[in-house]
Amino acid sequence: MRETHTPQLSKSLGLRLVVVVVIGNIIGSGVYKKVAPMAAELHSSGWVLVCWVLAGIISLFGALCNAEVAGLLAATGGEYVYYQKIYNKFFAFLFGWSLFTIIQTAAIAALAYVFAQSLNSIVHLPDVLPALAKWSIGGVFFPFADLNVKLVAIMLIIILTWINTKGIKTGAGVSMAILLLVFGSIFTIIAFGLTSSAADFNRIEWKTSNVTPVTLNMVFTAMLAAFWAYQGWASVGYVGGEIKDAKRNLPRGIVIGIFTIIGLYLLVNTAYLSLLPIPQLEEIYNKGNKIAAIEAVRSFWGENGALFISLLIIVTTLGCCNATILASCRPYFAMANEGLFFKPVAKLNNKEAPVNSLLYQCVWACILVLSGTFDQLTDMIIFSVFIFYGATTLGVFILRKKMPDAHRPYKVWGYPVVPAIVVVFCVILVINTVFSRPREAAIGAVLMLTGVPMYYLFKRKIINK
Repeated sequence: MRETHTPQLSKSLGLRLVVVVVIGNIIGSGVYKKVAPMAAELHSSGWVLVCWVLAGIISLFGALCNAEVAGLLAATGGEYVYYQKIYNKFFAFLFGWSLFTIIQTAAIAALAYVFAQSLNSIVHLPDVLPALAKWSIGGVFFPFADLNVKLVAIMLIIILTWINTKGIKTGAGVSMAILLLVFGSIFTIIAFGLTSSAADFNRIEWKTSNVTPVTLNMVFTAMLAAFWAYQGWASVGYVGGEIKDAKRNLPRGIVIGIFTIIGLYLLVNTAYLSLLPIPQLEEIYNKGNKIAAIEAVRSFWGENGALFISLLIIVTTLGCCNATILASCRPYFAMANEGLFFKPVAKLNNKEAPVNSLLYQCVWACILVLSGTFDQLTDMIIFSVFIFYGATTLGVFILRKKMPDAHRPYKVWGYPVVPAIVVVFCVILVINTVFSRPREAAIGAVLMLTGVPMYYLFKRKIINK
């Protein structure tokens, strides 16, 4: 009998590279903006910092759980493939459909939004149809509010989509350059902000800026914002098969990487909170068209400093948005090839780019830009994605029973307590969001649940072929 060999990925990643992968997948636009909605929710600088730590620890636990599932079910396709093995094809489809309707397209919209806001801080975009700014659809959607920013965001999405239809790909070198720029901007704010004469550390206190005490509901709602800044940890486990001594280096890399990020986020947010009083951060959030990082730098470096940090944010969000557009269209293309998405999406152009997948994604992302503000978009994403984070973590328990003897490159530390904490937290966060952010939760739920009839529609078409 001929012996067959299954191709294996090279185990080339050591501890240092695992840490780089962890940090590179997480740090992004959230570090520039999310202190403002957290301050508006909690009214206390001390509690804002506590929420950054709590969100970081939950992200750490979630990443460790995800790493076990990813290591056991190592396959191209990520959660879409995992859910077929843990649950069934229907649940996997709901995840893939949610990627299209909200998780990835809203992320593209949110990144483009930050790009446009940063540009607006430099060139002061003229108002567009200001008389219609308060016009709404059912009091829920305000498509003409901040229309100048939204139109720039839409133009960016269209241009980057067009570029990607030409088969132009962002290389690893560009991704590393973007990461270095993000680090550069963070260290600039930390180093010069904390040492500037404008910093007043007496502003960091437990007392709230109003008479309302901080409640558990407020803490969970504030963490919605923090989790956007920690987004990306779920992809860390995908490289488990390429890590040398994965049982040792994968958990160590995740712990070192996420604690490094927690430390950076604490320092940069301490800078924000020492430079900008809570009422000013609340005002930044309520206006919706400003970025906390820019205002913080403006406080100690003036307009030239604001220009410098705005340019850094523009470049980094441009790169992140392009990378998200490029990567996000692949799952829909794969689903279409299985008959579980719109048939035209399976088409490649002469540059071997999934052109229709890109176009469908572009149109829907542009609609989402018009649907709300940056913070509304990211809250919708976090509400939706934590349903699936909980499902993945629950998969740790299910797979331990289904496949008890299967080889696992890594087993989650603290089992069963750590995965249980993550599952319970995900349930509480989702329920809390329904009450604290009913608009975002309702839209997120509706967009996900539209996948139920669509699944049976696509299945019927497959059967009738």
